[in-house]
Amino acid sequence: MKIGFDHEKYLEEQSKYILERVNYYDKLYLEFGGKLLCDLHAKRVLPGFNENAKIELLHKLKEKVEVVICVYAGDIERNKMRGDFGITYDMETLRLIDDLRAYELDVNSVVITRFDGQPATTVFINKLQRRGIKVYTHSKTKGYPTDVDTIVSDEGYGKNPYIETTKPIVVVTAPGPGSGKLATCLSQLYHEHKRGKAAGYSKFETFPVWNVPLKHPLNIAYEAATVDLKDVNLIDSFHAEAYGKIAVNYNRDIETFPVLRRIIEKITGDESVYQSPTDMGVNRVGFGIIDDEVIKEASKQEIIRRYFKVGCEYKKGHEDKETFDSSKLIMEEIKLKEEDRSVVIPARERSSRLKEESNNNGDANKSEIYPAMAIEFHDGTILTGKGSDEMNAGAALILNAVKYFANISDEIHLISPVILEPIRSLKSKTLGNINTALNCEEVLIALSICAATNPTAQVAMEKLAMLKGCQAHSTTILSLNDEQIFRKLGIDITADAEYPTESLYYMLL
Repeated sequence: MKIGFDHEKYLEEQSKYILERVNYYDKLYLEFGGKLLCDLHAKRVLPGFNENAKIELLHKLKEKVEVVICVYAGDIERNKMRGDFGITYDMETLRLIDDLRAYELDVNSVVITRFDGQPATTVFINKLQRRGIKVYTHSKTKGYPTDVDTIVSDEGYGKNPYIETTKPIVVVTAPGPGSGKLATCLSQLYHEHKRGKAAGYSKFETFPVWNVPLKHPLNIAYEAATVDLKDVNLIDSFHAEAYGKIAVNYNRDIETFPVLRRIIEKITGDESVYQSPTDMGVNRVGFGIIDDEVIKEASKQEIIRRYFKVGCEYKKGHEDKETFDSSKLIMEEIKLKEEDRSVVIPARERSSRLKEESNNNGDANKSEIYPAMAIEFHDGTILTGKGSDEMNAGAALILNAVKYFANISDEIHLISPVILEPIRSLKSKTLGNINTALNCEEVLIALSICAATNPTAQVAMEKLAMLKGCQAHSTTILSLNDEQIFRKLGIDITADAEYPTESLYYMLL
């Protein structure tokens, strides 16, 4: 893989800049946007970026940092999912606490924002408190966003409980967007200043990258990633007016900046030190770019991946047509096609050949779907896999891939029928599943069982790690289980917005 980003240079530059910002205040409330861990989007568009760079950065500053996690009560009530891991926001909060502790970071508390006694949220609060985790609840801020006098009063931020913190940097993060991080930071600023402490606010948002051009594929990839939020990149007019320099920000930050500046000035009683939303940021990711052409190509590939993802989510009913159309417009804006993703055509061609073979054998019908997948390795080699009665296309593709890396002939069966058939029998006769084809997880378990007595299977198992970073495409929508297996293996997977069967329920199993 070509590298376009210097991770170590970035960490050094970023930690230095944050510490410089802290020097202005007794305490800095640092709003962390995006993903604190496993930032796969950043990893894909910035080849060389470590997906855990942010938490590594905080680990370097651990003596000065404590963390507050915000969760919006409404997201808990509606079981909002973190798409890349397939878990709800309450579960993601628990995972985040575990991961922060693993990096020796002090988790101060969890703040439930816009809380109004919601039942599922109350259960979650009980769960946290009974595990010894401090929980604060914030109600909706009276007067927000326009009535600054009410917001900055005992009726506004003053109604929220004060979060006791002890370290100079308080990182405020969340499982996803819209969780109330900004409101929590400003509420704390209000309480700190009432106590006579000089506290400040800054924002750490990786994207858009303020010091690369507005229409750079890297920034357009951010729009593609947040198309459901209706985010649009814009030139920061406040920054241009104050400094005569071009900087890129996004619509929500630019739109809310005048009110935000007034709130901060009302809290502190002084003129704001920030002349633009870009001023508020501490992000230095643009200074880690060492090969712009590599970044451009990686970003274009991410735009295509996001387009396929939105297409599948639209087909499932999770996204509206406006979001899908916006994703398509982004593709057209940068003159990209689905086929510009190298694994798309091989997967579709394999599916077409399967249909032709079935037609020639006289056993095809017009409505039947022929799932196929393709995977591209780091050396450019592309392999395909097809679905069958024994296993689905994803499982077949993984077996084909490890055979390739282990230099095992395609005719050799890695999984013995002695293992395969009892599993299928268990699924159909005992568990009553209509679909008996093994999925990716079941095939990997079967392979691991065979590896205990079969050296060839053991060699193949050892090659699974080589799939990390490979690209794959499916001609049909994957089940959640298969999607997660591909993700855990580190394979970037996309899919056409077609279901593998006409079944409405059983295809999801």
